[in-house]
Amino acid sequence: MLGVCTPDMHFVYALPGWEGSVADGRVLRDAISRRHGLKVPHGCYYLVDAGYTNCEGFLAPFRGQRYHLNEWRQGYQPSSPEEFFNMKHASARNVIERCFGLLKLRWGILRSPSFYPVKVHNRIIIACCLLHNFIRTYMSLDPIEAGLGEGLPSNVIDDDDSNIVNIHPSDAWATWRMELANQMFDEWQASTN
Repeated sequence: MLGVCTPDMHFVYALPGWEGSVADGRVLRDAISRRHGLKVPHGCYYLVDAGYTNCEGFLAPFRGQRYHLNEWRQGYQPSSPEEFFNMKHASARNVIERCFGLLKLRWGILRSPSFYPVKVHNRIIIACCLLHNFIRTYMSLDPIEAGLGEGLPSNVIDDDDSNIVNIHPSDAWATWRMELANQMFDEWQASTN
C-alpha cells in the first residue's frame, strides 16, 4: 500500500492493492498517473524514504549516510550537511510511520493476513483510512493515540497549481536538496556555537 499523510496524521491518499515486493517507484508512478490519483502541485513535495527516487515533488534522504532515528538517539552528532539533513528528514518522515502504527493499532483486521478477495481487502483498507481520519478530526481525546504522542500541526496544499506528472531525477532537484541540506546544517552549527 502506498499511503500519504499530512503532518497532523490524516491520510490524504491511499493506494492499496500492490504486492509488497513491487518497487516503490512503480507504485508511485501508478499513483500519479491515475485520473483521481496522487496530486503534487509544482513547488510542493512529499518526504519519501530511500526506496524512492529523489525528484521534483518527492524529497528522499541522502543515500550512504546515517538515517534512522535510533542512530541519532545514541548521542551521535551529525558531521556533514547530508547527515544533518537525513536526521531532520527521518524525524519529519516518522509521522507516516506513526500514522500507519496508529491505523494498525486501531483496526485489528489490518494486522493479520487477509482471506478476502483483493477488491474487498482494498476497500477495507480505504474504509479504515477514512474512519481513521474521521476519528482524528472529531474525537478530541483518542486513547489509542495517547500512547503515540500528540499530533503535529496541519499542512495545507493549494490545489489550484498544476501538478507533477513525471518521476525523473534531475540535476536541479539534486542541487536544491544539497543547498537545502547546507543551509540547514549551517543554521544548526551557528545555533550550537
